Amino acid sequence: MSAPPSGGGAPIENRRQLIEYFAAGNKPRDAWRMGTEHEKFGFHKSTLKPLAYDGPDGIRAMLDGLTRFGWEPVTEGNNTIALKRDSASITLEPGGQFELSGAPLETLHDTAAENQQHINEVNQVAGEIGAAFIGLGFAPEWTREDMHWMPKGRYKIMREYMPKKGKLGLDMMLRTCTVQTNLDFESEADMVKKFRVSLALQPLATALFAISPFKEGKDSGFKSYRSHIWTDTDPDRCGMLPFVFEDGFGFERYADYILDVPMYFVYRDGKYIDASGQKFADFMKGKLPARPGELPTINDWADHVTTAFPEVRLKRYLEMRGADSGPLPALNALPAFWVGLLYDQTALNAAWDLVKDWTIAEHDFLRAETPKTGLATVFRGRPLTEWAREAVEIAHAGLRARKRLDAHGNDETTYLAPLDRAVASGLAPADELLAKWQGEWKGSFVPLFRDHAY
Repeated sequence: MSAPPSGGGAPIENRRQLIEYFAAGNKPRDAWRMGTEHEKFGFHKSTLKPLAYDGPDGIRAMLDGLTRFGWEPVTEGNNTIALKRDSASITLEPGGQFELSGAPLETLHDTAAENQQHINEVNQVAGEIGAAFIGLGFAPEWTREDMHWMPKGRYKIMREYMPKKGKLGLDMMLRTCTVQTNLDFESEADMVKKFRVSLALQPLATALFAISPFKEGKDSGFKSYRSHIWTDTDPDRCGMLPFVFEDGFGFERYADYILDVPMYFVYRDGKYIDASGQKFADFMKGKLPARPGELPTINDWADHVTTAFPEVRLKRYLEMRGADSGPLPALNALPAFWVGLLYDQTALNAAWDLVKDWTIAEHDFLRAETPKTGLATVFRGRPLTEWAREAVEIAHAGLRARKRLDAHGNDETTYLAPLDRAVASGLAPADELLAKWQGEWKGSFVPLFRDHAY
C-alpha cells in the first residue's frame, strides 16, 4: 500500500506547491522508466492458512530471512515492517500480503528479471519455514477472522475508519492482492492523455487479469471479486474520476481532488497520529483538529496523496491500479500492456482513438459490470474480448516500436503472451480456475494452493 513515511520536508506556504509537487514528475522521454509492484498471499503449506506476523514461521521470519540477500530492515517500534534494497522495497499490506515495489527500470526484460529474482528469494526463505506464496486477487477460502493484522500504525487508523465509509473496506485491506505498473510522463499534456487512456481502459485490464472468482470457499459470482470490493470501500477516495475527462483537467484539478479527500493520519516522530476524516485544506490553515496550530510539510502532502485509491492514481508518475495479482507471467504482462499502450506515441494515439468518445455513463457501466462478467461483458454490442483484443494489438505495436531486445533477440512483446491467450480464447484466468474447481478439483482448493503457488 505504501512504504513508511519519511516525515519532515519543506513547509507548505501556498497552494501552488501542491500543484508543483505533481509537475515535478515531468521527465524527458529518455528518462522514462517503469516500476512494477505486486502483492501475494503467504500461507502455511501444512494447513493452507495465512501467515501470522510473529513466530518462527511468520511474516517477521520471512523479512528477517530475506536480509541475507542484502535487504535492509525498516522498523516501526520494535517491529520490522519493510525492507529496502537500492531503489526497491518490500512492504506489508494489512493482512500480511507481501508486496514488492520494484525499482524504476528501463525495459520489460529488466522487470521480468527483477520479478524472477524476488520470487526466487522469497521461495528460498519460505521453503525453510514451511510456507509458500500465491498470486490471486482475493483470498479464495479465508475469512476476515482467519487473517492476521500487521503491526503498523497506519493500518490501525484505517481499520477503525474503513467501516464508517463502506462495507468492504476491511476485505480490501486484509484479503486482496493486486499488481500495478507505475509509468512516467513528459509534460502536463502528456500526463493528461495517458491518464485518460489508462483510466478508460482499466476495466479491460480488470477483465484480462481477473483471477479472484472465489470468496470463502464458494463461487463469488464475480470474475474479479477484488475489483468489486473497491466499489464499496470508500466513495470519497475510490473510483473512476469523471473529472479527468473534462476540459481543463491537469495537475491543478487533481490537486483539488486530493485536497477534498479526507485524511487518515499525520506522521510525526515515528508515530501515526489519527486525523481520519479531517481535511488537508484545514491543515494548511493551521486548523487541523489533530494538530492545531501546525502547518503541513510537503512530505505530509506526499503521504496524503497515497491515501486516495482511484483506478489510476497520480503521484510524480501514474499508477495503473485495475488488475488482480497473479502468477509470474501475469506480473510481467501488466507492465507490458501499459508500456505498450502509453510509451509509444503512435500507440498512445491509437489507444486514445479507441476510447475518446466513451461517455461517463459508459465508463461507469464498465467499472460496475466488468468485475462480474469479465471478458464476456457486452459493451456497445460487442463482447469485451473484442475490445481487449484491439487494445492488446495496440500494445504489441507499441512494444515492437520500442525495439528493446533481450540477450536472445526477443523484443518485449513476448511478455504479452498471457493476454494473447486470453483474447484468443475469451477466457481470463478466473474462467480457467472456475472450470477446474467445478470439474477436476471437485470443489477442493488444495490443488489451487499446490499447483498455483510461486
